[in-house]
Amino acid sequence: MTYRAKRVSIVTEKLNERQIERIVEEAGATGYTVFEGSGKGSHGVKNRNRSIVSAFSLVKIEVIVSSRETAEAIAERVAETYFENYAGIVYIDDVEILRREKF
Repeated sequence: MTYRAKRVSIVTEKLNERQIERIVEEAGATGYTVFEGSGKGSHGVKNRNRSIVSAFSLVKIEVIVSSRETAEAIAERVAETYFENYAGIVYIDDVEILRREKF
């Protein structure tokens, strides 16, 4: 059987990773997954293989939470804190999970 949950995906510069992880934990999420990445947007091209300073490469942080309220709290705090001055995007989508007790 599957259960409905929310996934918060945060794509931003690696230098923000630890602070965003702290926001996620403070919101009550039980965990998160971090992926390295690259891409292109309004702040230019971010290429993990060509970045002179690794802190400016991209990471994607994914968080699964059980409630829309928690997902929105994480997304809003990250966006308000970081996206005025740093490259990034945050989005929320519906997911179906197994093992509801994990989230």
